[in-house]
Amino acid sequence: FAALHRAVPGLPARGSAVLPGLVLRCGFAVYSPAPGPRRALLLSEPLRPALTAPGRQLAVHSEGQYRAALRWADSRTEAFMKHLQSNDVQLLLSSVKQDEEVIYYAKLYGVSVVEGLSSEEMALISEITGVSPYAPFGDNMYREITETAVATFCQPLLLGSKRCAHIGFSSVCAFQPHCLILCGPVDGVNEQHAAALQGAFTMLQQLFET
Repeated sequence: FAALHRAVPGLPARGSAVLPGLVLRCGFAVYSPAPGPRRALLLSEPLRPALTAPGRQLAVHSEGQYRAALRWADSRTEAFMKHLQSNDVQLLLSSVKQDEEVIYYAKLYGVSVVEGLSSEEMALISEITGVSPYAPFGDNMYREITETAVATFCQPLLLGSKRCAHIGFSSVCAFQPHCLILCGPVDGVNEQHAAALQGAFTMLQQLFET
């Protein structure tokens, strides 16, 4: 229930609504409008390759070597973004904040990006779509990307003063997610309404299970 409702203080209660799909707490870092469904890739690590790994050090003997290393990382990032484009991936959903270079190339190649998703949101998207986060830099970064989710719609949503991402997913199970938008004058009232509704849903769930 916590991942399927959003409280919006400062608005009249009559503004409350039920919306199909998920309303993610994070807004778009990049939004590129595109008609129809789009393929979405889940990420749990930075897309730009790191120059060092845990327990290892990068030996740089000159500023030129350091700049060359940065150019290598940028070229790998751009190459992978082209690879996403060639695989018709138009949406990245990331649990980590991506580097500025990733955002730049995403804008350049028309890929929308939502970053900073919570672990609960990532788990819920995986449950709905049956897709696990993708590891971008393995032995073969140019392998075909097959494990993608299908976003039936994808658009920005403003709730009060907070920017959110409103995304619908093609579900692989019977569960068709809808998100409850709770409006109220202050946080306390919204919390009371949320607790009452959660209790009602719990009661209905127990009733149907028996």
